[in-house]
Amino acid sequence: MLIRPYQPADTEQIVHLYFNTVHTISRQHYTEEEVNAWAPEILDPVRWAARYRTRITFVAEENATVAGFAELEPNGHIDCFYCHHAYQRQGVGTQLYKRLEAEARSLGLVRLFTEASITAKPFFEQIGFQTTHQNQIARGSVILINFSMEKYLNPLAPSSIPS
Repeated sequence: MLIRPYQPADTEQIVHLYFNTVHTISRQHYTEEEVNAWAPEILDPVRWAARYRTRITFVAEENATVAGFAELEPNGHIDCFYCHHAYQRQGVGTQLYKRLEAEARSLGLVRLFTEASITAKPFFEQIGFQTTHQNQIARGSVILINFSMEKYLNPLAPSSIPS
């Protein structure tokens, strides 16, 4: 598994990965109405590519397939963090997170934070994030539950995520 910086050629696979992951994996914890509100349609790759001008994005690649991606904003916010439904529980998320945390440390960030879905919350807890509060997010007339989570980085310690 190769963890590398995002390249524009990745955009289309990322868009499909996002949509398919929400509609397959997140269905464990969210209704059809909720996942349709969260990811209503496969989005325009051009619009997604524009996102990456303001974020540091890493891609997990396996045999020319994008197996996952993670976005870090300059303030420490982790926006999208998704693993392909066919690569769940294979260490993709852990490897992406390690790379993302290393980048955060190199930027001098002391705190990472995210809004994790019900589905993603256990993963973030496992890598040391703490829940600060539960959110109710409106997507049109649909309310989605997610969790604000954060992790403080000890600037003197290496990543606490096991290999």
